[in-house]
Amino acid sequence: MSRRRSSRKGRMRQSKILLLLVLTHIFIAAFVRAQDISTPFPPLEQWKNTVLAGDVEGLKMLFSTQPAPQISTMKGTSDVPTEAAFWVGLKASRISFDITQHTSPQPGIELVVFQAEVQSSVAKDRTVYVSEAQAWQQQSGQWRLLLVKRSDPAHLKQPADVKKNLYPPDADAHAEIREAIEKAAKEHKRVLLVFGANWCFDCHVLDLAFQRPDLAPVVTRYEVVHIDIGDEGKKNVDIASQYHVPLEKGIPALAVLDSTGKLLVSQKNGEFEKARAMKPEDILDFLNKWKPEA
Repeated sequence: MSRRRSSRKGRMRQSKILLLLVLTHIFIAAFVRAQDISTPFPPLEQWKNTVLAGDVEGLKMLFSTQPAPQISTMKGTSDVPTEAAFWVGLKASRISFDITQHTSPQPGIELVVFQAEVQSSVAKDRTVYVSEAQAWQQQSGQWRLLLVKRSDPAHLKQPADVKKNLYPPDADAHAEIREAIEKAAKEHKRVLLVFGANWCFDCHVLDLAFQRPDLAPVVTRYEVVHIDIGDEGKKNVDIASQYHVPLEKGIPALAVLDSTGKLLVSQKNGEFEKARAMKPEDILDFLNKWKPEA
């Protein structure tokens, strides 16, 4: 009996060590973007097809039973039935992956980090984005989900890489605004001031949204100027004050000028601060409202 207990404790200890290793890799994957895998990982394809089929029971079968899987979401820990119900509840008709990490921390373990673009079959043009990290373990010849970390669905694509230099530290914001006004006057545009910082995740979300096919044509009606507020939010505060943008309400924060440099509108209540949770139509409505008349 004592040998059995000892063996059981040994397996449990090994499982905890394995989970800690996988968690470490997931933590690193959240900050390091790796090249996409060139060939699909078959278990992930099986998982996707099961979601598309709306097969709750099939999804449950993909999870490990011993050791028990670890599932976490933005709301806290979850369980297998809840996780399966979440994915089937999206009513997906199409799923595409942006795989940002695929590594094998040790033999028999595969870690895949991705953002799924999910097209709903019940709501026309309803697309959501879900980021997830999955750790798979080979158990008795079958791949099983050992660990899952998942985001909530978002209506805007979330950037995998926030290293883009949107707000160059050496930029002269005053000069860029003057140049933008001059160009706007010549090309019958308006000027869109976007206050933010490179460390601001939502600033990168908004920038990525500006590149969407449904938003980009409207964005071209503006001369866009990114105004850096710096690491501590104390840079270019004179410009923020001039255009009545309360930076303490959060960033990104927007202001629109006409082609003479006159302020038309500025955000007062951090309306775009949580850009990651916004819908594309919310941004489009703002841009359409303040774009120049044809």
